[in-house]
Amino acid sequence: MDLTEIFDRPASILVADDDWLNRDMLKTYLTKAGYEVVTASDGQTALELALQSPPDLALVDVQMPRMNGLELCAALKSSPGTRFVPVVMVTALDSEEEELKAIEVGADDFIIKPYRSLVLLTRVRSLLRIKRLHDEIEAYNRLLRQVLDRFLAEDVTDVILTDPERYLQLGGELRPVTVLFADIRGFSRFTELHTAPQVIETLNRIFEVLSQVVFTHRGTFDKYLGDGFMAFYGAPVAGEDDAQRAVDSAIEMQHRFQDLCEETGEDLVDLGLGIGLHTGEAVVGNIGSERVMDYTVVGYVVNVAKRLQEIAKGCQILMSEDTFKQVKDLEAEKLDDLQLLHLKEPITAYLVEFNS
Repeated sequence: MDLTEIFDRPASILVADDDWLNRDMLKTYLTKAGYEVVTASDGQTALELALQSPPDLALVDVQMPRMNGLELCAALKSSPGTRFVPVVMVTALDSEEEELKAIEVGADDFIIKPYRSLVLLTRVRSLLRIKRLHDEIEAYNRLLRQVLDRFLAEDVTDVILTDPERYLQLGGELRPVTVLFADIRGFSRFTELHTAPQVIETLNRIFEVLSQVVFTHRGTFDKYLGDGFMAFYGAPVAGEDDAQRAVDSAIEMQHRFQDLCEETGEDLVDLGLGIGLHTGEAVVGNIGSERVMDYTVVGYVVNVAKRLQEIAKGCQILMSEDTFKQVKDLEAEKLDDLQLLHLKEPITAYLVEFNS
């Protein structure tokens, strides 16, 4: 259910009562009040209707065949799709014991027959307001999850939503991370030979494949950078295998990129993918303003990973020694110390070997 549906559609009410006269009277009265009404003459039918299309509220008689009102209420409250549907028990049994039974199975209200129509309608409206607020919150939560899932693996999103005040506020903290930069080699030439729609379509197709690799290995997607992108591992959720997952991502990206080029044919035959990785401490957090913020990584570790990516050739993965030391069972060639642009000290780097 999206927000448009919540605001625009009339509320739906399920009336479950074995007395046809009561059903018809309630349906007529509630329909005139602007609600959509569905009726059932027994508890089992009412449950099937509710599970098929959850109502916004249920008016349930206690005494019904096949399944009584208490059993129906309990079933509704135990089903994930209907557990937040308000249930009003409507009965001729006026006793504290019956009311306690209704409350125990999850009933939200209890109305004794005969009742004044105005009283019933007032209670219905009150419960529907609460239900609408719940639906709005649920819709906003789903929207937030959809936004987060565009940048993070699903299990990382789960962690963030357990403590949003911590993970979604401005500020940063020093964390060990592994940063990955990837860039498509030869794409500038590709843009000269193809139309703008073709360029966008190709770039989107490549990024769709490569970004999914980041999520598969539980990384955090940071941003697109022209015909490249940046991702990092170790935040907001850290693990002992952060560097390993980053390297595994890089290797899988190379394989997936080569497969994509082969499947596409001559159009992408001259393209390659250069990847750089570095591990170290960096400031990680939400940078920007309260209105516009970017969850990202800042620091020396980012600069090194970016420089390694810049000197990597197509179909190459270059990693720093700091990353190499944290990865097991990896075949890599140690290179001569590299003097990277804008960095004072040379670094030791490794060229990752993988079966192309």
